[in-house]
Amino acid sequence: MSAQFDDQVEPGWQEMAAASLRGKTVFMSGGSRGIGYAIALRAARDGANVVIAAKTDKPHPKLPGTIHTAVEDIEKAGGQGLAAVCDIREEDQVKAAVERAVERFGGINICINNASAIQLTGTLETEMRRYDLMNEVNARGTFLVSKTCLPHLLKAENPHILNLAPPLDMKPKWFAGHTAYTMAKFGMSMCTLGMAEEFKDRGVAVNSLWPLTAIDTAAVRNVLGGDAMAKISRSPDIVADAAHAILTRPARETTGNFFIDELVLRDAGVTDFSVYGPEGGRDPVADFFVPDAVFESVHTRVRQML
Repeated sequence: MSAQFDDQVEPGWQEMAAASLRGKTVFMSGGSRGIGYAIALRAARDGANVVIAAKTDKPHPKLPGTIHTAVEDIEKAGGQGLAAVCDIREEDQVKAAVERAVERFGGINICINNASAIQLTGTLETEMRRYDLMNEVNARGTFLVSKTCLPHLLKAENPHILNLAPPLDMKPKWFAGHTAYTMAKFGMSMCTLGMAEEFKDRGVAVNSLWPLTAIDTAAVRNVLGGDAMAKISRSPDIVADAAHAILTRPARETTGNFFIDELVLRDAGVTDFSVYGPEGGRDPVADFFVPDAVFESVHTRVRQML
């Protein structure tokens, strides 16, 4: 099996429109803010159990949200939450967080690898401590969290692993200028590629999800362009809705894919993306790591609808 872009996956999202994550247990790395938080709230609105496994136990001086405020919001939205202080670089902490999740909710149905570290610097400007951080959180952390959840996923109904990671498009332009970050982020994508093949006959779906456009998150505001970039970015809700569409699909029919959020939702029948922003009807700026073929696929679909 080779991993695919989602526009190559057979249609059928429409029939999943009424699907729900009610009663499912989601174990998520990170999730106190941004895309992970949006995915958690979307699952909570179905009545899911959501474990937020992250380091942010106390308020950050510059960033909103903690694992505790995230759980409060999850429960207000209709789900059950569990805050687990967890540095995914530490094996003992990951094991303890997973054990708490299983003890509280009886198992794990979904593992979402959302936690990530970013620094877009060239080779000479990248300190080795930052190189190590990105690889420990992104590549190693994704492997460790998946590995630790898998014994429980293998016993679960319709089990999924979803990595917030880009398609493996090995063009030099994605490496130039930030080789260390791309190596670390593609490490998450390689977990998708390898584990999907490894566990396809055992019924565990392993997929990646990546945005077509920039998403208004702390990374965009603090690393990628500030408020100006945020104003031409979409809401994290678009990724959350796409994740929900993926996670409610039958696991045995939905594995080994590098999904792109807009294409997932177009397959689900969505045609109006203005609800996700940006404000004022402006066109959102494209995200990086998205292959040229994906942009062409979007343009082709839009032309066919007109």
